[in-house]
Amino acid sequence: MTKYLVRHHVTADFLAEKIVNESELDTEKNNLKQNTIPDGSFSFIMVEQSAKLIRTTYEKYDESINNSIKERISNKWY
Repeated sequence: MTKYLVRHHVTADFLAEKIVNESELDTEKNNLKQNTIPDGSFSFIMVEQSAKLIRTTYEKYDESINNSIKERISNKWY
C-alpha cells in the first residue's frame, strides 16, 4: 500500500508563559534578563481560532533519504 506524507503550512498566534523567581527579573529597570525571548523552557498556548492554513502539500512517502527529485503536489492559498 502506498503511503503519502501530508504537510500543512500553518500560521497561528501563541502565548508563551513561564513562572520565574524574583531573582530572574529586574522589576525596577523592567529587565526580563534571560527571559526576554521565549525558549523551550516556556509553555506555549495557541490562541483559539488563530490558526490559518497557508499551504498544503503531499508527496509519496518512503523511508529512504530525502530525494529532491520527488514529485510534490502543492495547493497554495494566499
